Amino acid sequence: MGIKRIGKHLLEHRWRVQKEFPQRVLAAIEQAIKASEATHSGQIRFVVEGALDGAPLLRNQSARSRALDVFSHLRIWDTAHNNGVLIYLLLADRDVEILADRGIDALVGAAEWEKICAVMEAEFRKESFQAGVLRGIEAVSRHLAKHFPKHGAGANELPDAPVVM
Repeated sequence: MGIKRIGKHLLEHRWRVQKEFPQRVLAAIEQAIKASEATHSGQIRFVVEGALDGAPLLRNQSARSRALDVFSHLRIWDTAHNNGVLIYLLLADRDVEILADRGIDALVGAAEWEKICAVMEAEFRKESFQAGVLRGIEAVSRHLAKHFPKHGAGANELPDAPVVM
């Protein structure tokens, strides 16, 4: 565990999330997810966490490991077609992780998810957080629409609102 990472996490608190993701940005992300889910039967969740604290920080938990915890906690795996996707941003590390349930992950694969993460992270380096998230949602949506096109009304199995931790 590096002192630099600990320092970033101790200094990155909710104020940073509120600065980069004010209510209008969160509303735009929610609308993008709603619009996206009109084109496919998949489910997308976006979670932003300002920084790790307590035990996760002391254990030097990676963004990937934390995303797995969040994926499980939010029950993203619990969809009818196993096509839930989590876009997780650990803001202090500017690290994006995309976790997909087995139904969609088997069709898309880790390399494609990593490409989407790289595009988002490039936007974040330019301080374009809203644009980065929206580009990520669009890219994930293209895969879901290709492999799980919308048939009928379908139920919205997971909330569309972003989660701020």
